[in-house]
Amino acid sequence: MRRVMDTDLTRFLARAEGLLGRLEALLPAPPAAIDWQASLAARWQVLPGNRRALVAIDHPQRLGLDDLQGIDRAKTALDRNTRQFLVGAPANDALLWGSRGTGKSSLVKALLTRHAAAGLRVIEVDKDHLVDLPDIAAATGGLPYRFVVFCDDLSFGSDEPAYKALKVALDGSISGGREHLLIYATSNRRHLLPEYQEENALTRHVGEEIHFSEAVEEKIALSERFGLWLAFHAFDQDRYLGIAQHWLGQLGCPAPMERRGGGAPAWGAAPGRPQGARRLSVRPRLRRPADAG
Repeated sequence: MRRVMDTDLTRFLARAEGLLGRLEALLPAPPAAIDWQASLAARWQVLPGNRRALVAIDHPQRLGLDDLQGIDRAKTALDRNTRQFLVGAPANDALLWGSRGTGKSSLVKALLTRHAAAGLRVIEVDKDHLVDLPDIAAATGGLPYRFVVFCDDLSFGSDEPAYKALKVALDGSISGGREHLLIYATSNRRHLLPEYQEENALTRHVGEEIHFSEAVEEKIALSERFGLWLAFHAFDQDRYLGIAQHWLGQLGCPAPMERRGGGAPAWGAAPGRPQGARRLSVRPRLRRPADAG
């Protein structure tokens, strides 16, 4: 009886292996290895069959660092941090948080443009794939480049697997192995997690000290694991007009702001326009006027 069962199991395994072989033949071929000399950026993607791989971004957006206006303090700090990283000096993972459309992701893209020749490369990672950070580190180890893992618009629920994976990555696991990687993340939330009134209600005052509830402490602790915090605030009207003047000049419209400024605040204040108005401040969507003739 046992011999018959062993024979049936062997036949079943052989058929299953054959079926898997035929299914694998139907799957798309894995992407070619990235030529990092030619490719400045890549995206970590889930491929058919739940395979994961780096896929080159053929035409990453190129932004000039000098064209990002109104964010000088953040620009200087992150540029300095990135330059330290490129030469092997101590550098920090960075959280860029604040209002939408104020230049957080644009700054990371502009740093790639500025420092690509020095060996900087960027890997875009969706927050749901942060659990794959060890695989990304392994796939890029030993290469003569420095990589920024870029996660845009980051926020979590406290029970998401990626939340725990990011905590481990920022703290540093026992395996190490990511000296060639930094994490730059952007978020509209300073603490990355939703905050609730009932959690703040549990905060206690002991003398002159404030003791936060455990839930609040946990949420603060995640963002504090980033060594560098950079805040991005909405622009006031004067700064916005200055930025608009800069881009008018870049686009070949050097007329003074007094002649053109009236339309910019009105456009930005129109219903449904605040986010777009701020985006124009750091990345114009205007077209260069056609030549006369």
